[in-house]
Amino acid sequence: MANTETALKEALTSIEGATGVALVDYTSGMALGTMGGSKTFDLNVAAAGNTDVIRAKMRTMEMLGLKAEIEDILITLSDQYHLIRLLRSRGGNGLFLYLVLDSSRANLAMARHQLRRIEEELEV
Repeated sequence: MANTETALKEALTSIEGATGVALVDYTSGMALGTMGGSKTFDLNVAAAGNTDVIRAKMRTMEMLGLKAEIEDILITLSDQYHLIRLLRSRGGNGLFLYLVLDSSRANLAMARHQLRRIEEELEV
Protein backbone atom coordinates (compact mmCIF):
# COMPACT_ATOMS: atom_id res chain seq x y z
CA MET A 1 0.00 0.00 0.00
CA ALA A 2 1.24 3.47 -0.91
CA ASN A 3 0.66 6.68 0.96
CA THR A 4 -0.42 9.86 -0.84
CA GLU A 5 3.07 11.26 -1.42
CA THR A 6 4.40 7.95 -2.74
CA ALA A 7 1.42 7.50 -5.07
CA LEU A 8 1.70 11.03 -6.47
CA LYS A 9 5.44 10.65 -6.98
CA GLU A 10 4.92 7.33 -8.75
CA ALA A 11 2.28 8.83 -11.05
CA LEU A 12 4.50 11.77 -11.96
CA THR A 13 7.62 9.70 -12.59
CA SER A 14 6.23 6.48 -14.08
CA ILE A 15 3.50 7.78 -16.38
CA GLU A 16 4.98 8.97 -19.67
CA GLY A 17 4.16 12.61 -20.35
CA ALA A 18 2.84 13.38 -16.84
CA THR A 19 3.41 17.02 -15.87
CA GLY A 20 1.25 17.26 -12.76
CA VAL A 21 -0.83 15.13 -10.43
CA ALA A 22 -3.09 15.80 -7.45
CA LEU A 23 -5.24 13.92 -4.97
CA VAL A 24 -8.42 15.95 -4.49
CA ASP A 25 -11.46 15.90 -2.22
CA TYR A 26 -14.36 16.74 -4.51
CA THR A 27 -16.72 17.54 -1.66
CA SER A 28 -14.56 20.52 -0.66
CA GLY A 29 -12.50 21.13 -3.80
CA MET A 30 -9.29 21.03 -1.77
CA ALA A 31 -6.19 19.21 -2.95
CA LEU A 32 -4.88 16.80 -0.32
CA GLY A 33 -1.58 16.60 -2.17
CA THR A 34 -0.03 17.86 -5.39
CA MET A 35 3.12 17.20 -7.34
CA GLY A 36 4.37 18.86 -10.50
CA GLY A 37 2.58 21.68 -12.23
CA SER A 38 4.35 24.93 -13.06
CA LYS A 39 4.26 28.68 -12.49
CA THR A 40 1.69 28.96 -15.26
CA PHE A 41 -0.33 25.89 -14.25
CA ASP A 42 -1.54 25.94 -10.64
CA LEU A 43 -2.64 22.44 -9.67
CA ASN A 44 -4.65 23.73 -6.70
CA VAL A 45 -6.75 25.95 -8.97
CA ALA A 46 -7.18 23.11 -11.48
CA ALA A 47 -8.14 20.68 -8.70
CA ALA A 48 -10.82 23.01 -7.37
CA GLY A 49 -12.19 23.66 -10.85
CA ASN A 50 -12.38 19.99 -11.71
CA THR A 51 -14.55 19.28 -8.68
CA ASP A 52 -17.23 21.23 -10.56
CA VAL A 53 -16.80 18.87 -13.53
CA ILE A 54 -17.39 15.85 -11.30
CA ARG A 55 -20.35 17.39 -9.52
CA ALA A 56 -21.97 18.37 -12.84
CA LYS A 57 -21.54 14.85 -14.24
CA MET A 58 -22.94 13.28 -11.07
CA ARG A 59 -26.00 15.59 -11.19
CA THR A 60 -26.57 14.73 -14.83
CA MET A 61 -26.32 11.01 -14.14
CA GLU A 62 -28.77 11.38 -11.27
CA MET A 63 -31.26 13.30 -13.46
CA LEU A 64 -30.98 10.56 -16.10
CA GLY A 65 -31.42 7.83 -13.49
CA LEU A 66 -28.09 6.23 -14.35
CA LYS A 67 -26.82 3.87 -11.65
CA ALA A 68 -23.35 3.25 -13.11
CA GLU A 69 -20.24 4.61 -11.40
CA ILE A 70 -17.84 7.04 -13.04
CA GLU A 71 -14.45 5.41 -13.64
CA ASP A 72 -12.69 8.38 -15.14
CA ILE A 73 -13.28 11.58 -17.06
CA LEU A 74 -11.01 12.69 -19.88
CA ILE A 75 -10.65 16.28 -21.03
CA THR A 76 -8.56 16.80 -24.16
CA LEU A 77 -6.95 20.13 -24.90
CA SER A 78 -4.86 21.00 -27.95
CA ASP A 79 -1.64 20.16 -26.07
CA GLN A 80 -2.72 18.34 -22.90
CA TYR A 81 -4.85 15.52 -21.57
CA HIS A 82 -6.53 15.98 -18.19
CA LEU A 83 -7.51 12.67 -16.63
CA ILE A 84 -9.79 12.57 -13.60
CA ARG A 85 -10.04 9.19 -11.85
CA LEU A 86 -12.55 8.78 -9.03
CA LEU A 87 -11.26 6.60 -6.21
CA ARG A 88 -13.23 3.51 -5.37
CA SER A 89 -10.76 2.00 -2.97
CA ARG A 90 -11.42 1.68 0.73
CA GLY A 91 -11.36 5.15 2.30
CA GLY A 92 -11.33 6.86 -1.10
CA ASN A 93 -14.97 7.96 -1.13
CA GLY A 94 -15.21 11.57 -2.26
CA LEU A 95 -11.66 11.65 -3.65
CA PHE A 96 -10.18 11.68 -7.12
CA LEU A 97 -6.78 11.54 -8.75
CA TYR A 98 -6.17 14.32 -11.25
CA LEU A 99 -3.44 13.77 -13.83
CA VAL A 100 -2.17 16.30 -16.38
CA LEU A 101 -0.35 14.90 -19.41
CA ASP A 102 1.58 16.46 -22.26
CA SER A 103 -0.36 15.02 -25.21
CA SER A 104 2.71 14.99 -27.48
CA ARG A 105 4.51 12.56 -25.14
CA ALA A 106 1.70 10.62 -23.50
CA ASN A 107 0.20 7.24 -24.29
CA LEU A 108 -3.33 7.77 -23.03
CA ALA A 109 -4.23 4.08 -22.79
CA MET A 110 -1.11 3.33 -20.74
CA ALA A 111 -1.69 6.39 -18.55
CA ARG A 112 -5.22 5.21 -17.73
CA HIS A 113 -3.93 1.71 -16.96
CA GLN A 114 -1.11 2.98 -14.72
CA LEU A 115 -3.37 5.46 -12.90
CA ARG A 116 -5.84 2.63 -12.17
CA ARG A 117 -2.98 0.55 -10.72
CA ILE A 118 -1.77 3.47 -8.58
CA GLU A 119 -5.31 4.00 -7.31
CA GLU A 120 -5.55 0.34 -6.26
CA GLU A 121 -2.32 0.63 -4.25
CA LEU A 122 -3.18 3.97 -2.64
CA GLU A 123 -3.92 3.89 1.08
CA VAL A 124 -5.87 7.00 2.10
